[in-house]
Amino acid sequence: MKAESEWHVYRTRFLVRAKQLTGPLEFRDVLGREHRGQRGDYLIETSDGALRIAPREIFEDIYVAMTSRIEKLPSLGSEPGLHPTC
Repeated sequence: MKAESEWHVYRTRFLVRAKQLTGPLEFRDVLGREHRGQRGDYLIETSDGALRIAPREIFEDIYVAMTSRIEKLPSLGSEPGLHPTC
């Protein structure tokens, strides 16, 4: 997998971690869905650990960076129904 080594936190309505791809990436998720991305697209990890890829144009239009760099998602464990994976 070719992706930046550091995760960054972004938000829309929910917090996610994402890293921008440095090259093509293809994978199949636990539900059997195929995900494909190119250099510049974003690999996104949700609070339940699910991974998906978003095209750069869509990701950068929707998500807003919370900080420049963060290792763990803050306060997710205190919200009902959310289970942090970090």
